[in-house]
Parts: sequence; C-alpha cells; structure tokens
Amino acid sequence: MADQRSEIAERYASAFFELASEQGKAADVEADLDALARAYQDSEDLRRLIASPAFSAEAKMTGFAAMLEKSGAQDLTVNFGKLVAINGRLAALPSIISAFKAIAAEARGEVAAEVISAHPLSDEQTNELKAQLRASTGKDVALDARTDPELLGGLIVKIGSRMIDSSLKTKLTRMRARLKEA
Repeated sequence: MADQRSEIAERYASAFFELASEQGKAADVEADLDALARAYQDSEDLRRLIASPAFSAEAKMTGFAAMLEKSGAQDLTVNFGKLVAINGRLAALPSIISAFKAIAAEARGEVAAEVISAHPLSDEQTNELKAQLRASTGKDVALDARTDPELLGGLIVKIGSRMIDSSLKTKLTRMRARLKEA
C-alpha cells in the first residue's frame, strides 16, 4: 500500500510540477506547498478533514479549497488541491508535497532532504546541517524541515533512499531491545 501511495504521489507531483513550470509558477507553487505542509503539521482540524471518511469527497474539496484560498495560495495550487480532493487522494498529500519538493530541488540542481527534529531548528542549526549535507552529497541541499515531539531529541534525515536516524527515541528503543536480550 505504501508503494502504491508513493507511486500515486510521484505521478501527481510530477504532473503538477510540469504544469507549474510551463506557467512559470513552480517557485510560487512550491511556496504554497511549503505553507500547506506547515498547516497540515500544525492543524488537527486539517488532518481530520483529510483523513476522516465522514466527509464526502465534495465536502473535502470545498473545505480544502476554501482553506487554500484563504491562505492566499495561487489559483493553480487551489485547482490542484481541488483535483486531489475530488479524486480522493488527500491522504497522499504529505507524500505529494515531498515528491514535488524533490522534483523541484532536482530541477534546480539540488538534492532534497527531509529533516525531522524534536524541536524547530534554529537558522544556525539549519545552515550547519545544510553545510554538512552539502559536503556529504556534493550538491546544494533543499531542506524540508518539520518537527515531531515524539523523537524527544536528535534528528532523522532522509535523502533519497538513505535515512540517518539519530533520534533519542530510536536510541532508547534499541537500548530497550538490547536489555530484553540480556
């Protein structure tokens, strides 16, 4: 199921990036999607609207489009949001956004990295992480940073198919597993 959702996200993101690029609005649309990703992370109501089977596709489309319009999103982004909602693909939205950002980064000659931290990173921490990743990959890095308080501390960094998990939550889980073995 996850592979299918990823494949669907890639198709939607690729088509949307192509359309936005043709209209010269790829950067504007990417900014809209960044704002949407933050809203998705911060709003329980938005996550409920997207995930709940209690809302019809039409109701989801109407609510989602209204939220995008209120946020000042490009008409292109609003129309794309309507399409995703009416096709019943809102659950894939976080994957679509990540895929779009990866495609956009590649088009700029960058590599996309997803960073999950327990607390928001400061500008200094973000710049240091970008520098380390640039040294590791040899390319400029476009960071997609978000927070997950359940990590307790540390970071999870995903670049392509590689993942570096230095979160405190994972370290504690590994330690607990080792203690059970002993």
